[in-house]
Amino acid sequence: MTLRGRLVCGIDSSTQSCKVVVREAATGALVREGRASHPDGSEVDPAHWWTALQQAAAAAGGLDDVAAIAVGGQQHGMVALDEKGEVIRPALLWNDTRSAPQAERLTRELGAEAWAAAVGLVPVASFTVTKLAWLREHEPQHAAKVAAVALPHDWLTWRLAGARGLETLVTDRGDASGTGYFDAVGNEYRRDLLALALGHDCALPRVLGPREAAGLASIAGLGRGAVLGPGTGDNMAAALGVGAQVGDVIVSIGTSGVVSAVAATRPNDPTGTIAGFADATGHFLPLACTLNAARVLDAAAQLLSIDHARLSELALQAPAGADGLVLVPYLDGERTPNRPDATGAVHGLTRHNSTPAHMARAAVEGLLCGLADGLDAMRQHGVAPRRVLLVGGGAKSEALCRIAPSVLGVDVVVPPAGEYVADGAARQAAWVLSDADQPPTWPLSGARSFTGAPVAAVRERYAAVRELTARRS
Repeated sequence: MTLRGRLVCGIDSSTQSCKVVVREAATGALVREGRASHPDGSEVDPAHWWTALQQAAAAAGGLDDVAAIAVGGQQHGMVALDEKGEVIRPALLWNDTRSAPQAERLTRELGAEAWAAAVGLVPVASFTVTKLAWLREHEPQHAAKVAAVALPHDWLTWRLAGARGLETLVTDRGDASGTGYFDAVGNEYRRDLLALALGHDCALPRVLGPREAAGLASIAGLGRGAVLGPGTGDNMAAALGVGAQVGDVIVSIGTSGVVSAVAATRPNDPTGTIAGFADATGHFLPLACTLNAARVLDAAAQLLSIDHARLSELALQAPAGADGLVLVPYLDGERTPNRPDATGAVHGLTRHNSTPAHMARAAVEGLLCGLADGLDAMRQHGVAPRRVLLVGGGAKSEALCRIAPSVLGVDVVVPPAGEYVADGAARQAAWVLSDADQPPTWPLSGARSFTGAPVAAVRERYAAVRELTARRS
């Protein structure tokens, strides 16, 4: 089927906001876009996502002229539905750490190696399976009502299609691989693991192929009659949006920090550092995630009472290593390493380095050191990075881009600022319209390259103090 002259829509329903892009299906040319905010917090009523999607679509001029739509959504969020399809309680998001004790219990019960072999990951508080275990333990009256469990992108796709029964829920292999109860090698749910957490079996979304249609949109103003793509998780959509190939490592600096790479096989890491996710094209997307990323820059700017532009200027004024000042950025706990109760810390403070410039440099280097730990774990599991594609809101920081090669130890390419999760969803939507085996090739022009020799002392000082943090009371 020809794509020329047809429009497609990609939706990014992220932690902080909903972004909608409308692009020309054949070339990827941006036609229009819109956005709307989500409420803050780690527990959100999914109704807010639906309202924001409608607002973002309206801001983009409506969607009734698009031929296909796909949704990229924040991974792992637990959307619990009763037998009528009603949301039982606010969704627990990926960044909600209350299920850390349940993650530890589930890991003990089966063993980390068994979990890694079964589903490619070891339970941590981010994953859906641990949130279901928390629900069973702390809200048994709600757990008993659960007739189906969906992820944020599943639920939004379902709503776009008219929400016609739990049996019509669909998902994709990429997002399902982050639940903790889906085997992306065998491409099947592990219902025994679901029941282990929730206490009983329930309906789960049907897993579609990478370019399999999920039905038709049925809501006026939201593309009524348009083909719905299977959608995917935000990390999988971002990889599709930047056109990542083997040898490319995507480092995304948003609310969370993500290090991921397209791979032909799934790593099984019993340490839990690398999650063996699937991607949106039929391959795998091994991924390491940190809880603390762009918000580290937010916190540093707030501490210094400056804006982000000034923070970047100051960071570039201080020398590499900030004269021994080290910031461990576990401001919201941490996932890599798995320390959900940790706090941030500053080490090596002296009269000489107690300046705004040194603090700004330490914040940028601390953020990057956390991501570099994830990149090291990738290398240990066979990923040989030839370059890093740096995306996300944090990539707008000139200091971060310039400092990144010296901390990450590899050349860095920064694509032009864009909504790559939404773009990846749009590219998937175009793929669903086509008859091709591969998604359409959309040019990615205007990228900037950064090089620099690694500065070993930065990583060494960070490694020496990263465990010296307090626990939350």
